[in-house]
Amino acid sequence: MDVIKVEKRNEQAKANQLRRSGLVPCCVYGGDLPESISIQMDQQTANRLFHTKREGSQVGLELDGRVIPAQIKEKKKMMSGQVEHFGFQALSANKKVNSITHIFLKNTELVPSTLEQMLFEVPFASLPADMIDTVTVDLDGMPAGTTLTVKDIPEFQSGKIELQIDADSMVLRIVDKKRAVEEAA
Repeated sequence: MDVIKVEKRNEQAKANQLRRSGLVPCCVYGGDLPESISIQMDQQTANRLFHTKREGSQVGLELDGRVIPAQIKEKKKMMSGQVEHFGFQALSANKKVNSITHIFLKNTELVPSTLEQMLFEVPFASLPADMIDTVTVDLDGMPAGTTLTVKDIPEFQSGKIELQIDADSMVLRIVDKKRAVEEAA
């Protein structure tokens, strides 16, 4: 888990003032925290975090000498491309948390037919230790006619993860190009 250095935010400073001074306003809530905490991080750290982590990713927030385990619940960018805000949910080791797993496809160029991906994220609940950030599906060798559902992915077969979507939901299918043209017509 990556650890990001943050500091408490000056409640008197407006969000736009913080951004002009090179800081990004954030908040962390939930878990064992008695109340939400307004925090800030420098723009460079926020940019790196925005491009390397996704919503649902776990991070450690180093605040006043202690590390708060958290997951990214929300990340926003402005039209200018500048990071606007991060929302973090503190994690408690013994409490289940709702999250999402992102599905990535590997070897898409090897699929000889038409590939249709229906799901890009899978919502679930688990203890923080069992959270899954991403799942990669290797398409090498998958023939036309293949249908892959959530329950077909090994990472989701663990009893430690409660799916918040029907296990029979279709993730992808590989359709023969000739059949795909006929269906379109």
